[in-house]
Amino acid sequence: MATDGPKIIDGDTAHYTYWGIMDLYDNDVDVKKIKKEFPYNIDYDDFEYEIYLTSLALAFWEIGLMNDLLLKKVNETIAKNVGVKVWTEECDEKTGKKRKQALNRLIKKISVNNKKIRKPKKYRKVTNFHFKPNDLLTFKLSDGLFRAVICAKITQQRGQCTYDLVGTTFVGKTKPNSKIINDFGVLGRWIPCGSSIKGMLEAQPEIDKLWQKTPNTSNKLLGLSYHLVTHKDFLEFKNKFEKVGSVKFKESYKQDGSYGYQSKFDRFEDIFDNIHNHMQIFGEKSIPIKYLLDSKE
Repeated sequence: MATDGPKIIDGDTAHYTYWGIMDLYDNDVDVKKIKKEFPYNIDYDDFEYEIYLTSLALAFWEIGLMNDLLLKKVNETIAKNVGVKVWTEECDEKTGKKRKQALNRLIKKISVNNKKIRKPKKYRKVTNFHFKPNDLLTFKLSDGLFRAVICAKITQQRGQCTYDLVGTTFVGKTKPNSKIINDFGVLGRWIPCGSSIKGMLEAQPEIDKLWQKTPNTSNKLLGLSYHLVTHKDFLEFKNKFEKVGSVKFKESYKQDGSYGYQSKFDRFEDIFDNIHNHMQIFGEKSIPIKYLLDSKE
């Protein structure tokens, strides 16, 4: 199913739409640009379109952008009963009823003027980081061997700061460095894409060269597998990690392939004790680090 549940804000499409709008709004982006970025009409099938439009309508109502045209489109879309039918058939009648109730509540809410327009939120950003983007970090497990992760980026969104770590296949008796690590792989996944070659090259420049170096990857985009650690959680075990170098990937290769939050060091022990078993379970691939490096560095 294309969504996780029958609520208005459930699943990838709804979260992307609703929070995409709110992120622009909270960053004082002009409303005309927000409307242009999130148009009423978009090339989705009827099911995905209902999810998109209803989450858009909720966000627009909250920030004072609701209007008669949008309300009409939402009513027309809901009247098709596509979402209720899909949830009923793919889940059960109870779930279908929950979707129907959620849609009825939405229509009731957005059909009246919002007297308490949501004000843009100002979030405090972290400036005193534990580690920095591109840091190569090593840590030792209970077997006495070193492993390594790369802090590909730091993400600050809606008041939360995460260190976006990418695992590597490195295992050694001594610590790695920026040169040694290039002989190992970074974990990620190849994502099938329906776009044209031109579109894929726009999304990830020179991805065609990477296809030539890695077999059976043509016409797929690269997404890295991230282990996210919040700034607060990292405080408890940052002393387990040591910076031993710097590795900078091309920005276009830093796209998300998958991610999970790790709040304790024990999780790194579980994952990296047998990294190849973890890769097999989660369908991750090893991509040679040397092919992803930013040549400008």
